[in-house]
Amino acid sequence: MTLQLDPAAQNLLFREARTANAFTDEPVTEEQVQDVYDLVKYAPTAYNQQPLRIVLVRSPEARERLVRHMNEGNRAKTAAAPLVAVLAADNEFHEELPAQFPAFPQAKEVLFGERPAREASAGFNAALQVGYFILGVRAAGLAAGPMTGYDADAVDKEFFPDGDHSVLAVVNIGKPGENAWRERGPRLAYDEVVTTV
Repeated sequence: MTLQLDPAAQNLLFREARTANAFTDEPVTEEQVQDVYDLVKYAPTAYNQQPLRIVLVRSPEARERLVRHMNEGNRAKTAAAPLVAVLAADNEFHEELPAQFPAFPQAKEVLFGERPAREASAGFNAALQVGYFILGVRAAGLAAGPMTGYDADAVDKEFFPDGDHSVLAVVNIGKPGENAWRERGPRLAYDEVVTTV
């Protein structure tokens, strides 16, 4: 093997990991979420912009507000998941750039220029962070059920009324329950994806 990650970790994070559609009622603790974030905060982003923002939907009232904006097929599982995270890109991320940002003067036009350029940058880089977030959930021994089946405009207005955030995914999180998995779909082979030039 050329991989340094041991086979058990490879299976946990990749080969045996699946999108969960049902969960036990075991709660997901604040400590677990903090541990996940302490891993995933190291995701690569252009100029270290870190545009991902996470809203943990814990209260019954907030859950109800979210569920009504989910597509019909996602409502029951979102209502029943131990924890739901709304993951969004902060389109005004430049207001929270880390102290080391002055080391990247060439980025000012993109990051401090017109809003459409910032939105494109925020969306791409936050999407990278979403992928890391899902791996972090798996690393904690939990299952993730990421979804894009919702009314994005309504979720933005409901949870980000400032108009400065764009929802990217809603992720159900918890221990997988009975019949949590659908049959795994096929994956493309290496030769179907990779070209050498």
